[in-house]
Amino acid sequence: MLRLLMIEVTAIALAACAAGGASGSDVHLADFARRYAAAWSSHDATSVATFYAEQASLTINGGRPATGRQAVAAAAQGFIDAYPDLVVTFDRLERRDERVLFHWTFAGTNSGPGGTGRTVRISGYEDWQLDRNGLIAESLGHYDAADWDRQVHGR
Repeated sequence: MLRLLMIEVTAIALAACAAGGASGSDVHLADFARRYAAAWSSHDATSVATFYAEQASLTINGGRPATGRQAVAAAAQGFIDAYPDLVVTFDRLERRDERVLFHWTFAGTNSGPGGTGRTVRISGYEDWQLDRNGLIAESLGHYDAADWDRQVHGR
C-alpha cells in the first residue's frame, strides 16, 4: 500500500513538473530523487550508497562526515538497523544555485537492537552537491534532532 502511494505521489510530482515546463534535467533529477527514496525504503544500504560518487560524503546535522561509498552504506545501515520498517518518501526538490535540496519524510518504528519501540515521523532535507556524472558528491542532511529525540525517547 505504501509503495503504491509512493508511486502515485511520484507520478503527480512528475506530472506537475512537466506541466510547469520543467526541463529534462529537472525531470531526470526528480526521477533520481524518487529512486533514492525508494532505495532507503528497500532497506538495502548498498543500494543507497550507489547514488553517491565513490569518494562522496554524507554529513548528518553537522556531525562527522561519512566519506566514501562504504561509509555512506554504513551510515544508512545504522538507520535501517534501528528502524527495520523505515519508509523514506520524496517530498520535493529545491534548486539552490549549484546545489539541490532533497526534501524527505522519514517514518519508522525504533524497533531495532536496543530500540524504544516508538514510532518516528519526521521531515528534513539533504543539501546535495552533484558531480558531473549526476551522482551525489556531498550531502548535508538536516532534521530537527530535538523533535527526533522527543519521538524516540518521549522526552
